[in-house]
Amino acid sequence: MPRATLKEFGVRLTQMRQSRGWSQTELGRASGISRRMIAYYERDNSQPPGAIVVKLAKALNVTTDELLGVRSERKRMSPAQARLVNRLKRVEELPPSDRRALLKHLDLLLSQRRSESDRDSRVA
Repeated sequence: MPRATLKEFGVRLTQMRQSRGWSQTELGRASGISRRMIAYYERDNSQPPGAIVVKLAKALNVTTDELLGVRSERKRMSPAQARLVNRLKRVEELPPSDRRALLKHLDLLLSQRRSESDRDSRVA
């Protein structure tokens, strides 16, 4: 494998992990690789074996070419967006009554912010 393929592998791995809102531990859990090894592979001078690249790519839902830098990664969410999506996925696991209460509170908060924004735009 050409060395150029692995250039900045650690940077790419870190960016892909963070764009999903995952910690090293979460990526390790998803890929079956220890957090310590994830940290090692995120260092720029690391060269993971092919089997590890495949595990990481599957866990991150990217191609090995994207992970290796052969092909550019598809557009992903920002880390903040990914964290929000992860939280919303956890909301789906709540009992229906808790989910309704949370969504009702969220709707109220968004409505208040929209009203404040409308009021501010009329004043300006």
